[in-house]
Amino acid sequence: MYTVLESIGTANPAFKSSQSDVANFMSQVEGVSTPIRSRIAEIYARSGIEYRHSCIEDFLLEPEQFQFYPKNWSLKPAPTTAFRNEHYQDNALEIAERAALEAIAQANLEVSAITHLIVVSCTGFTAPGLDIHLIKRLGLSPNVDRTLIGFMGCSAAFNGFKMAHSICQSNEQALVLIVCVELCSLHFQPENSLKSVVINALFADGAAAALFSSASPEEAQGKLAYTDGYSTLVEDTLELISWTISDTGFVMGLSSNVPKVIAKNLPDYLTAFLARHKIEQESLDFWAIHPGGRQIVDQIQADLDLSSDLVRDSYEVLRQYGNMSSATILFILKRLLLKHQTGLGYQNGIAMAFGPGLSIESCLFQQVPAY
Repeated sequence: MYTVLESIGTANPAFKSSQSDVANFMSQVEGVSTPIRSRIAEIYARSGIEYRHSCIEDFLLEPEQFQFYPKNWSLKPAPTTAFRNEHYQDNALEIAERAALEAIAQANLEVSAITHLIVVSCTGFTAPGLDIHLIKRLGLSPNVDRTLIGFMGCSAAFNGFKMAHSICQSNEQALVLIVCVELCSLHFQPENSLKSVVINALFADGAAAALFSSASPEEAQGKLAYTDGYSTLVEDTLELISWTISDTGFVMGLSSNVPKVIAKNLPDYLTAFLARHKIEQESLDFWAIHPGGRQIVDQIQADLDLSSDLVRDSYEVLRQYGNMSSATILFILKRLLLKHQTGLGYQNGIAMAFGPGLSIESCLFQQVPAY
C-alpha cells in the first residue's frame, strides 16, 4: 500500500495587509527607541514578504478604531494571554474549516470516508479542541480517530505527515485529514529590541489541510506518495528557537544564527536521508523549503547549489503570505502538487522545515510507478 497525497486546501483570515502597512503600524508604536525605530522599514522591506493575513484588523486602523489592542499607540495595557486565546478560539476554527473543505472538495471524496483527523497548532489552546469542533462542523463521523499535535512550531506538520503515513500503512481503508492552523499575529510583542522587530516582520496567520489515503499500487500509480520522513536534533542549539507562554501572550525567541546552523548541518543530514533510499540530490526535481525567513532559503539555495526554479515556490509563498508557522509548508506543497497533477510529473521531491530543538524535519515524496 502507498500513502498518497490526494489534495491540499488553504485558507487565511480576512484582513490582508501589505508589509509596508504593518511596518508603518509598528513604526508608530510608542516605547521603541529611535535607533530601533529607524531600522523597522528596512527590516520589513528586506524580508521577502509583500503581504500577510491576520485575524486582527488593527494593523490597518487608527487607535480610536482598535478592537484588539488598547486605543493608544503604546498598545498598553498589553492584551492578556487569556484575551489572545479567546481570539484564537473565535478565529482558528473558521479558517481551519475552510482549508479542510477545500481539500475534501479537491479530492472528490466523501466526508464519510475520512477515518482519521490530525490537528496541528501551536498558537492557541482550547478544550474541547479544534479537533472536536472540526468533526462537528465538517460532519465527520463521531467515531473518527483524532490526534492533536501542539506547540512544536514551524516543523510540526512533518509529525502529522509521519503519523498519517503510519496510519495508512497499517489500515488499507485509511483516509487521513491533517489540518494545520496558526494565528501567529495574536502574539506580536512590541518590545524595544531588534529581535522583536525581526520576529514581528515575519509571522502571519493561515491554515492548510491535506488528505492522505492508503492506496493499492493500481490505485496510486502516477500519484505522489509519501515515502519516508527523517528528523534530527542539532546538538547545543536549544536556545536558538523558543516559544514560551507569558502573561501577555506567547513569546518567541529566534536567534540570528539559525540560518548558519541549518546550513552547516543540512548537507550531512540530507546525505544520510537520501542514502536510505539510494537517491542523489540531483534526482530531486522539487524542493519545498519552509521559509522561516528569507535568509534561510537564501542560505540553503547557496550552500546546496539549487537552481532558482527549485526554490521559487518557497520564495513565492513567503512573498504572498509570510511565515505561517506549521501551515506554511502545505502552502508550498499545494503549489507543487498542482504542478504534478497538471502534467509536470515530479519523480522525487523533498520537503523540509525547522523548529525548536533546533530540529530539522524533512520528508520524501515519490511518484508511484505504473504497474
